[in-house]
Amino acid sequence: MTITGRCYCGAVKYKAEGAPLFKVQCHCRECQYISGGGPNYVMGLPEQGFAYEGTPEKFARADLDAPATREFCGRCGTHILTRSPRSPGVLILKVGTLDDPGIYGGPQVAIQLADKQSFHMVPPGIPTFERFPG
Repeated sequence: MTITGRCYCGAVKYKAEGAPLFKVQCHCRECQYISGGGPNYVMGLPEQGFAYEGTPEKFARADLDAPATREFCGRCGTHILTRSPRSPGVLILKVGTLDDPGIYGGPQVAIQLADKQSFHMVPPGIPTFERFPG
């Protein structure tokens, strides 16, 4: 499977080869900051087979022992993906950056519901977790 996407302004594009490893709706407070208040819709993809056209900026919080690194367009600010030390070799790609967001098809699970806001909606019938699954 070939997956393509870009930032809002088009300065940073990407291409990924491989099927998604997981599809998640995340309600953690960090995702709420990044998404503008809602849950974050992400897909896990293998790092191997992923390539950028253009160079993203990177940000990792200096006050955390093992922070995630967030990659985004330095021109328009679009958050493209996250690299987590909890999941080496896996890219956590933001669904909104996909050229065809329809390939996401919806989350398989909803996580971090301990931080969920009353106005967040979780699709019925999917597994939910207060924090990270097992």
